Amino acid sequence: MFHSIQGSLMITPVTIVGAGLGGLVLARVLHLQGIPATIYEAEPSAEARTQGGQLDIHEHDGQAALAAAGLMDEFRAIIHEGGEASRVLDRHGRVLLEEPDDGTGGRPEVLRGDLRRILVDSLPPGTIRWGKKLNSVAALGDGQHALTFTDDSTVTSDLLVGADGAWSKVRPLLSREEPEYVGTAFVETYLYDANVRHAAAAEAVGAGGMFAPAPGQGIFAHREAGDILHAYIALSRPAAWFSAIDFGDAAAATTKIAAEFEEWAPALTALITDGDTPPVLRMLHILPPEHQWDRIPGVTLLGDAAHLAPPAGEGANLAMLDGAELAAAIAAHPDNSEAALAAYETPMFPRSQSAAADAHQMLTLLLGERAPFGLVDFFTSALQGNRE
Repeated sequence: MFHSIQGSLMITPVTIVGAGLGGLVLARVLHLQGIPATIYEAEPSAEARTQGGQLDIHEHDGQAALAAAGLMDEFRAIIHEGGEASRVLDRHGRVLLEEPDDGTGGRPEVLRGDLRRILVDSLPPGTIRWGKKLNSVAALGDGQHALTFTDDSTVTSDLLVGADGAWSKVRPLLSREEPEYVGTAFVETYLYDANVRHAAAAEAVGAGGMFAPAPGQGIFAHREAGDILHAYIALSRPAAWFSAIDFGDAAAATTKIAAEFEEWAPALTALITDGDTPPVLRMLHILPPEHQWDRIPGVTLLGDAAHLAPPAGEGANLAMLDGAELAAAIAAHPDNSEAALAAYETPMFPRSQSAAADAHQMLTLLLGERAPFGLVDFFTSALQGNRE
């Protein structure tokens, strides 16, 4: 691996596309190992958009990655105390299961934006090249790849990592698979100043996470720092059903979604009708659970670019672990990128496939025929296992 310069862009030993959590962890751990990396990110700055809601960071993957990144103190400083509390409700608002946050759950909650910030701040200035949206990438041979950005700048990579999410521009170098709609979408809403302005919804949600699932639909929410309720309204409907809704007309879209929950408790439907922001559609897409590829010189993937699955609490954790594991493999094989990539991919494939299977199971528990009771059984069994 070597340094070269094209125009004003420095080419470092590792070229990363995407400044999400996985790409940032990769760059950070490489930095600690003395290996420079450059991240090319489409967003114009770290503050260009909000970064989503809360994440539960697991001991065995997300926290392990942050430990490898030397950021556990910074991580502990952003934990939302009490956020691990959870409850399951039925559509009438009756509490079926409740688990308080006693500090022993091992999955503390943090805001994605806060987590991204501590990772960005941990990198040397200039590591991230903001406003660099990848337009195309082509193989040059001998493991090198030419990247062209929408501003017509170009770079050549010696080791390319696609950390660019579900719609990765790097993935086609390795795989013909493209994300497919899973048959369910989430509609995202926020309620601010919840205890005062949305008291009934705030009481229903409780101190942490709330799940109100039913066959084919559900209302899920989390209490975030600052007295915010962040909700995801789930509906299993064809893509065309959502396409027929004009989400540019917030009132009309809200009315359409709320109509699917007419018989639900008002404290729950308030998470739809009383939103303080326009409803945002989040179509759920997946890659095949068994997704993998043959080793191709000079390029690999991590996070959603490699193993996009239904949201079940593992996506961000797996992406960060991918980044830490890939960095460790590169450091262990500094003069042999192919050995490094093989060492990274060999355990990553079965790990991600197992997580994808679990994510599909969770989607079934949330929205399948036995909801909400299948989810209650699952949580009850998990809680008993943790106590034994």
